[in-house]
Amino acid sequence: MNVVSIRKWTFGVSALFFIAAITTLAIPPALTPGIDFSGGSAFTVTFADVLDPTLVEKKLTGIGHPEAIIQPSVEADGSYGKGYFIRVGDLEPTLRGVDGNIETPGGREKIEAALNSLSTLTVTGFDSVSGTIAAENVRNAAIAVIVSAFAILLYVTWAFRRVPSPFRYGTAAIIALIHDTVIVLGLFSILGKLFHFEVNAMFITGILTIIGYSVNDTIVVFDRVRENIVRFPTLSIGEVVNLSVRETVARSLNTSITLLIVVAALVLFAATSIQPLLYVLAAGVIVGTYSSIFIATLMLVVWENGEIRKVASKIPIFGPKPAA
Repeated sequence: MNVVSIRKWTFGVSALFFIAAITTLAIPPALTPGIDFSGGSAFTVTFADVLDPTLVEKKLTGIGHPEAIIQPSVEADGSYGKGYFIRVGDLEPTLRGVDGNIETPGGREKIEAALNSLSTLTVTGFDSVSGTIAAENVRNAAIAVIVSAFAILLYVTWAFRRVPSPFRYGTAAIIALIHDTVIVLGLFSILGKLFHFEVNAMFITGILTIIGYSVNDTIVVFDRVRENIVRFPTLSIGEVVNLSVRETVARSLNTSITLLIVVAALVLFAATSIQPLLYVLAAGVIVGTYSSIFIATLMLVVWENGEIRKVASKIPIFGPKPAA
């Protein structure tokens, strides 16, 4: 396996996916936020009868919720099922008396009563997040990702301090991390625009998990590169990287395939509440395995060979200034 010889192709493919991801993220909304990040309330309900979604929509519009997002369950034959996921904005609170009984029904009670008039209703799930909490969740999620990336850069640089230019190893790992995260975000941006796939706290958990997985896979290859640099001091960095990838690729693929099998099993049998986490893990494992072999390690080669500087010199803003 000579991965170094195809680095222009692998970088080109990654650049195409990266640009596509940035483009779709630049088109509002970048991601479709769930109630964890936008606030509001979400119902998971089951009717006694199969209903036309337009009836549910008209009923919610009639009680002041034209913004409601209604997603009916679909049976194997393509017909509508009895289950619905319904998301609305902030609801009025329920006012109770000193005896604990409801004096003024709140938004939740009004919605349940309205839907129950269509068919006997069973509420199987309800979540509500205020706008203030949602804004705090967004801020905390961003801080978590930034802090994780900075800590990884410091750790990898320290761990490879005994090899030449250890900062390059940390920087290459961060580049691969950014590559993985942006492409996965771009994928789910498209899913949000086409299928209204919502981003929630589980999604952020998945992003942080694939950051850890991607870096772990990258460090495995980097560690073998470090060992081979000492064992074979006469080899060029390209030869060392090729040797190291050949020695670790089986391990990386086996680990990734095993994890994907577990994720697939969970998608089939686990609760729907963790589905966003599983989808992110599946996408992240595939992209992370690719980047650890074809992006992170090859960044060491192009950096050591001065190819980054050569490419930058061809860009007018970075190239030599014309003579006066």
